[in-house]
Amino acid sequence: MKFFPKQLIDGYRTFATQRLPTEQSRYQDLSERGQFPETMVIGCCDSRVSPEVIFDAGPGELFVVRNIANLVPVYQPDSNAHGVSAALEYAVTVLKVKNIVVLGHAQCGGIRAFVDKIKPLTPGDFIGKWMQMFIKPGEIVEQREHETMQDFVVRIEKAAVFRSLENLMTFPFVRERVESGEMQLHGAYFGVAEGSLFVLDRGAKEFISVRDELKSDQ
Repeated sequence: MKFFPKQLIDGYRTFATQRLPTEQSRYQDLSERGQFPETMVIGCCDSRVSPEVIFDAGPGELFVVRNIANLVPVYQPDSNAHGVSAALEYAVTVLKVKNIVVLGHAQCGGIRAFVDKIKPLTPGDFIGKWMQMFIKPGEIVEQREHETMQDFVVRIEKAAVFRSLENLMTFPFVRERVESGEMQLHGAYFGVAEGSLFVLDRGAKEFISVRDELKSDQ
């Protein structure tokens, strides 16, 4: 199959000969009964941050939507097409997921471009317009005094998780299920280099290391 990427064919060969035989019955069941994932993950397109890998999830366990910088727009019931909003509506109203996780990560290219204001990432192109939803009208995002660029970028990467969680609550069908206790919203942050995971403590407004928590449980 010279017309298709060899890497993908090789990957499927491994899947078909090694993984599929052990999961064939699960795929058959999912085909017949449909999918019933309990968790939706809103993550970044970054190839290093795969929710299925990070959370060791099998087929049918996660409903995933990925975009630049794991952003959720505000609720806009207009005539335009809204990909993230459509996926969100399906997850909440059709699949009735119990959890929505916004998964941010280190070294996010979208956030870095936003911070550096790299051309052509201006409000006139697709990425520029997409990243503009990160800030509210009149809001100024800038580096603090004595803050290193690395710390600034990390702060904005984590702030994107907070903003997406905030925007989720502008959707009536999300707010209704959260307020009724049928669904919970969560934030998480993945450190690419170390493979570390941090989850958001909404009360303390800080990210807690899962690895440290696992060590304390041993």
